[in-house]
Amino acid sequence: MLEMLQQQYDWIRSVRQNMFAFLEELPPQILHQHVPEFGRGTIIRTHLHVVDCYRWWLGSFAFMKRNEHKDISINEIKRADVKYVRERFTEADELVQRFIHEYRDRWYEPIKQDESWRGYPKAPTPLLLLTHTETHEFHHKGQIVSMARQLGCPPPADDSLGGLFT
Repeated sequence: MLEMLQQQYDWIRSVRQNMFAFLEELPPQILHQHVPEFGRGTIIRTHLHVVDCYRWWLGSFAFMKRNEHKDISINEIKRADVKYVRERFTEADELVQRFIHEYRDRWYEPIKQDESWRGYPKAPTPLLLLTHTETHEFHHKGQIVSMARQLGCPPPADDSLGGLFT
């Protein structure tokens, strides 16, 4: 199971590199242009929201450090470029590796939270948290490419598993 989940995440990282390459071709004003009722409003903010999701679920929630969690600030988002987003995803990649190592033989064992976590799942498994964060990234990838299209910047076709076969 560990090898399979590691391979899956490696593929996700590979597809993400294609997204970075595309976004690096876009001017900053496009990356920060508001697209109403879409994603988190801008391409950059939506992409950084994905990082925050990895940090929240696989870091703060899984390691029970809710009080240490801090989303990327609006000021950081306003100044962000693709290099900044890459750096934040590198940090998320390190967190995913730590998470995979920590839970390597406990994928179905619930992560139980105390009463202070009201409003959050009581006992999700590590496999559920990893699956959620990965599918969440692809949900927002779809929003990002749709926003780019709406802003007149169609992304390259990547229907063949995100370019993994090229």
